[in-house]
Amino acid sequence: MLHSHLTTLNAVSLVLNTFKDQGQDSEALLAGSGINAADLSRADTRITTNQEMLVCANAVALQRDIGLELGRRMHVSSYGMLGYALLTSATLGDALRLALRYPALLGTLFELSLEADGELIWLTAADYRENPALATFNIEFCLVSMKVICDDLLGHPLPLRGARFDYPAPDYQGRYAERFDCPLQFDATSNAFAFDRRWLEQPLPLADAITHQAMAERCRKQNTEFTGRQAWLGRIRQLLAAQLDAAPGLEGLAEQMNCSARTLRRHLKDLGCSYQELLDELRFERAKQMLCEDDLPIYRIAEALGFSETASFRHAFVRWSGVAPSQFRP
Repeated sequence: MLHSHLTTLNAVSLVLNTFKDQGQDSEALLAGSGINAADLSRADTRITTNQEMLVCANAVALQRDIGLELGRRMHVSSYGMLGYALLTSATLGDALRLALRYPALLGTLFELSLEADGELIWLTAADYRENPALATFNIEFCLVSMKVICDDLLGHPLPLRGARFDYPAPDYQGRYAERFDCPLQFDATSNAFAFDRRWLEQPLPLADAITHQAMAERCRKQNTEFTGRQAWLGRIRQLLAAQLDAAPGLEGLAEQMNCSARTLRRHLKDLGCSYQELLDELRFERAKQMLCEDDLPIYRIAEALGFSETASFRHAFVRWSGVAPSQFRP
């Protein structure tokens, strides 16, 4: 999969701060992500989902149940303008429907929905398409953070009637009871938590119609800009992916995008990446796919990815993954 979606630094900053509290240096957490200190100092920095997931994978390697802890720390104030719009909504239902309308601003990797089941409402996280090895982590992070948002909006904990997960109970399932405080079901058919329908009509203590209207409009504009950037970056990735065996270079790509090399370089910088970083990411994704699915010799894979020498490909793959191509093969 090509990770064309952009996201904010919210989750990455949360990971770093959480482990900083535990005395862990950020270098190990950022390893391989291409994110540096300068990126972290800019509030408008946008990173790819792939970069975010690399940091999360490093975090899970250090602490398997970190998704539950990160979700607990992801308060509504972490979502900037969207968080303010949610806080000033008239009811909990209004706030949740607004959040689900803008998944790009929410930064979720799931299709979130509110599903009625008699007198219960299930907040469901579905359609996960990222790294399968991080599925449990992302489900934990998503559902716990959504529960925290509900608690923050109400000003008190939202009583849950149940929570279910489509994977076996982990060996730290006791931590789930702390986060959800309700009956738990594992090996279920979906990932969701339930609450009484009546809570959707609950007025919020910080509701303000005028402020909410202004914030909701700003969210709409921000979402339009954000998704436009995603589409633009997706087009670049599509062009590069189709010509990995003979990459066009920055100027060649700019010509294909109908802009100058200077403009393309500036736009990529604004998105927190560079031509070479995008090319490397696409080559890495394709290399992993070919190594796992094909029986091609290493030198043929190197040629398909545009490397003139097999040794150059081997060095690059070690830099990307930490292991040689032959070791990566199943």
